Amino acid sequence: MFSRYQLASFAGLTLAGSLLARPALAQAQPGLPAANQPIGLLSDSLSLGGTVQAVLDANPGVANLTELANAASSRLTQTQAGFLPLITGSAAYTNLTPVSHLALGGGPELRFAPSNLFDAHITAQYELLDFGKRGASTDLSRSQVQTAQDNVIVARRDLAFNAAQTYYNILFMRASIQVQDQQIASLQVHRNEMEKRVEAGVSTKFDVTTTDVRITQAQSTKLDLQNQLLNQQVQLARLLHKPQQTDVPVKGRLTYEPQPVDLTAELAKAAENRPEVKLSKDAENTAELQAKLITRSNMPSLGVGAQVGGKNGYILPTGTINDIRFNTLAQAQLSVPIYDGNRNRKQRVEAAANYRAAQARTADTQEQIRSDVRQAVNNMQFSQARYDNAEQQVAQATDALTRAEGRYRYGVGQNLDVLDAETQLSLARLARAQAIYNYTLGQYQLRRATGEQIWQ
Repeated sequence: MFSRYQLASFAGLTLAGSLLARPALAQAQPGLPAANQPIGLLSDSLSLGGTVQAVLDANPGVANLTELANAASSRLTQTQAGFLPLITGSAAYTNLTPVSHLALGGGPELRFAPSNLFDAHITAQYELLDFGKRGASTDLSRSQVQTAQDNVIVARRDLAFNAAQTYYNILFMRASIQVQDQQIASLQVHRNEMEKRVEAGVSTKFDVTTTDVRITQAQSTKLDLQNQLLNQQVQLARLLHKPQQTDVPVKGRLTYEPQPVDLTAELAKAAENRPEVKLSKDAENTAELQAKLITRSNMPSLGVGAQVGGKNGYILPTGTINDIRFNTLAQAQLSVPIYDGNRNRKQRVEAAANYRAAQARTADTQEQIRSDVRQAVNNMQFSQARYDNAEQQVAQATDALTRAEGRYRYGVGQNLDVLDAETQLSLARLARAQAIYNYTLGQYQLRRATGEQIWQ
């Protein structure tokens, strides 16, 4: 039977695996499945890179943010159109009744306006001077485009990390199931040997029953791991937007590949590449440009315009009042704000506060990024120590099992010693798989923290 300490240790490992197996809160390439192709029809299983790319391709949230970035780019072009003249054409017909007229003696009647008035012209308008208002508006729109594009980068980064985490969750569950299979197979071999000893009269049926209990417990643990594996496959299917199919083909295995880490270099890399830094700088720049635009909006503006066309209704020495004649018009207009109820001044106060808030967010984001990097490095270092410790445990547990089996074989040991040694070896192997999983996930957490690409 399990001792209390053994049961607590195994429950702790299983709980840790269960918690770590939960995923973090969440452009087609050749060779990847189409969006409407069932996962079960994939010709090959997915590697890490294929899994991440397939998830990015299938996720509508990325497409949504991409279209919002496209909309922001369109708004920028609309703002830039303010630097160009505005040209319009118009035509009008007016029927006027009655018409003012004057009869002079017995001569012809003099009309002051035609009954049928025609007017067609082309007008060009241009804001000649606005003291930087159009430039400030364009800069603000350009900053908003950059923010939208950086939002796409952050969303893709987070989604890629979730996909990678789910991918390694599946590999970890498979490795854990393999550990249980090894324990079950070893216990069954041991049970067969005990049955022979019972038949030979050198052992009791109690030893066989005790071993059967351990086999059943190992099978129960395997069922729990299989359930967790199925849940991770469901999670990956959701990320791939294939909820009708949970048997996601994933290839690969957990491998321990330690790498040297320079904390100072990683912190510098994060400060330069982390998209959250770019987003906070975008917000800061947008707030500054918004303040500049508000300042410029209270400045005078000078516009000019010209109009050419033809209309009737002119009283001239030659021709009649109904003749359509070519005409031109030119104008200049100066607009000077005088009093707006202190609205602009209050807007400047608000804009200055928003800018200071954006600066504070930038400082907080930078500190959070430094914390993320340090935590990722600490997790990797701790996982390395856990792996070394688990390797030592596996070696010790293997030696203990060999010795226990030998002692039992020669009649100087007990069956419970063999079963305990089997359990300890299984726990040591599971701890080693857990350490590999934690270290591998720590590597991707560090890449995420430093703004690197999640997969190579």
